[in-house]
Formats: sequence, structure tokens, C-alpha cells
Amino acid sequence: MTGETRQLLSETADRLFRDLCADRRLEFSGLWRQLDEAGFKSLLVPEADGGFGGSFRDVAAVLRLAGQHGLGAPLAEAIVATYMAHAAGFVVPEGFLSLGPVAEGSLQGSRFSGTLRAVPWGESAEMVVAEVGTRLVMVPRSSATRVTTTNNPAGEPRTTLRFANAPVSVASASGELLMLGAFSRSCLIAGALDGALARAIEYANSRIQFGKPIGKFQAVQQVLAVFAEEAAAVNCAAEAAALALDKGDGRFEVACAKLRANSAASIGVATAHQVHGAIGFTAELGLHHLTRRLTLWSGEFGNERLWAEELGGTVAALGADQLWPEITRRGDRL
Repeated sequence: MTGETRQLLSETADRLFRDLCADRRLEFSGLWRQLDEAGFKSLLVPEADGGFGGSFRDVAAVLRLAGQHGLGAPLAEAIVATYMAHAAGFVVPEGFLSLGPVAEGSLQGSRFSGTLRAVPWGESAEMVVAEVGTRLVMVPRSSATRVTTTNNPAGEPRTTLRFANAPVSVASASGELLMLGAFSRSCLIAGALDGALARAIEYANSRIQFGKPIGKFQAVQQVLAVFAEEAAAVNCAAEAAALALDKGDGRFEVACAKLRANSAASIGVATAHQVHGAIGFTAELGLHHLTRRLTLWSGEFGNERLWAEELGGTVAALGADQLWPEITRRGDRL
């Protein structure tokens, strides 16, 4: 998409997400219907195949807005699952596709026996896309012999699905599921940090203490400045990851972005609630819709240790003399 088209896409997403988040009681079926009608899940599917024909930069723009509004829907999972299923040549069904971040079990031809854990909104999915060893599979949720769903602290369902000799679509795995999941979480975290920062600034400018807004006190200004730096860093890292993915090789940038996002999320959550005087968890303010998700997103698709170890291994393999040339080479191509 061109910059102008991406702007129109962002404006559409911003309006829709704001409306959907205005009523937190909206059930999944109604929420997903409106997202599905907007066609966001097909952002990365070529126009010739009925999709948007968008780029990872377009995905980043949409997911940032979803994070900024604290959208309680598996939009990121649907985009990644639909993209991976289409790229693998699977027949992509109508309805909601989710991801299986943790897959345990075995394949016998086109039959899967095992367990998919922590599937976002798995009970509502038509299909679940997962990587089983070196194979990518798409398995019907209706084939599950057992479905167990619990809500995480943000109120979002995570499902364990058990299968016995279930029919699946199979292709070679690219190893992208973890990486693209981490990319999606980095974009969501970038947006949620922006949203939490805006709320914190608004509160600091309206909360009167000792005869003036607390935002006038240097100590509060200092922590907000650090918060703003963290949010800006994550947004830059997520944008760099999107650009690298559009170039066809973005794992290094995604690892950097997710590691940076995870680190910033903890700072952002602590600062936002500190500025709010520990009342951000109240229903009236709604800050917790963002901060709870920030905490959870930072732990999904790789925590800080996982991505730090991957980056450390990459740097060690390059050697001291090649690290800076590799960083500049990757930066120059973007």
C-alpha cells in the first residue's frame, strides 16, 4: 500500500476500534463479526486472492491502533494465521483462525494427535494454525476431543485443545510462527504504551495536588519523560521490524523489537500506575485495560530471556569484528 492508502486504513481502523472498545461488554461473536467484515484478517493476502494486498508496515499500523485502544479481540492472531495458512497453500476457510503457540504431539501423515496450548480464543476458532516440529498444520477446532478454556488476568480466553488422530492440512514449516507472533505482540505493545502514556499525561495535567496539577512537578515530569522515551523506542523498533519483514528477512529485527518491547512494557506499566497514584486499576479510569495486556503480551511469543538468548547467539556467531558491519548492512537496506 502507498502511504496515503495506509493512512486511510489507519483512520478506518482507529474509528472501528474506538467504537468497539466503547462497550467492553460486547460479546466475541459481535466483536469478531465487525472485524471480519472490515477484512483486516486478510491484510497480508494478495489482492488477486481476495485480500488487501498489504505489507507488514500496514499490519504494524493496524496493530498499533489495536494496542492503543486495548482491543479485546484476537486480531493479531487472525492476521498471522490467515497469512501463514494462505502462504502454505491451505484452503483458508471463512471465520476466525487462531494460532497454537505451543504444540505438543505427533503427525502421522495428515493426522495429528496431541495438544495445542494457550490458543487465543481457541474455543471460538474455526481452525488453528500451529507448527508441529518441522511441519505447519491447520487443524479444525471441531476435531478436538477435549476443550479447556480459562481467562487470563485481562479477561481474554486462552484454550487448551486436545486431538486424537485429527485430520489436518500439512505443509513444511518455515519457523515463522514464533517470529510473526512476536512481531504482532511488539506492535500491540507499542500501541498500548502510547495509549497508557496519553492517559498518564492527561491524568497528571488534571489531578490537582498542593494547589497545582501534579504534571507541573519535576519528579512527575521526569518519569513521564522516561516513559515517553520507552514508548518511542518500541515504536521505532516495531517499525524497523515491519520494514525488515517486508524485505523478506526480519528475524533479527523482530528479536530486537520484542526484547525492547518486553523491557519497556514493565517500565510503562509501573510508571502509568505510579502517576495515577495506584488507582489505575479502577473500572472508572480504564487504564488497566492497557496495562494488564501489556504485562501479558510481553510474556507471549517469547519472553525477554528467549529473545536475548537468540540475539546473543546471533552476535556470538557473527564475531566481534562482524557485528557492526552486519548492523549497518541491515540498517542500510531499510
